[in-house]
Amino acid sequence: MTDPGPHPDPPEDLGGRKLPIKSYAGPWFRFHKHELGPLHFGRSGQFRFDAPRQEFGVLYVARDEFGAFIETFGRGSGRLVDQAQLEARRLTRVRSRRPIHLVDLAGAGLARLEADSRLTAGDYRVAQRWSLGFYNHPTHPDGMVYPARHDASRLCAALFDRLGAELEVEQTIDLADREHRRLLGALLDTYDFELLQIR
Repeated sequence: MTDPGPHPDPPEDLGGRKLPIKSYAGPWFRFHKHELGPLHFGRSGQFRFDAPRQEFGVLYVARDEFGAFIETFGRGSGRLVDQAQLEARRLTRVRSRRPIHLVDLAGAGLARLEADSRLTAGDYRVAQRWSLGFYNHPTHPDGMVYPARHDASRLCAALFDRLGAELEVEQTIDLADREHRRLLGALLDTYDFELLQIR
């Protein structure tokens, strides 16, 4: 079987193509470091759909708590979450005041763009160049929707900072609090994670 190699860069005529757009009403969920706040549009260049040279900010969210959990804690080695990691983060539910229009990278949209799953699970540098192409597209999409890398049954989205004024926080919780024990248990059980108590 032939190695597919790296995913190709976006086509030069991407700006003239019709993008596969899906609209979502929300809500969306995200785990975030407490000090960054729930609506932090990052420009670090460290994540998949960040701007290549800090041209814009990106906010990463998931369609449910499970997608947000595995995208945050699934990156490390092993299946352990320690108490300090949990206490350093908050789980926030976010909603938009209008429908969010996202480039579909989770279904047939990939084929329509002549792309494939390497775009959502492969080289970050290639994905960032595609992100920049979508950001500059004349139709001004709000971001991209794609499958979670560690659980393809969950949808995630990378939202561009121009959507920021439309977003509002519905709820922020500390998942380490005892009142949220049932939700935490469901998240840990789903992905066979263990909570490491350090006290």
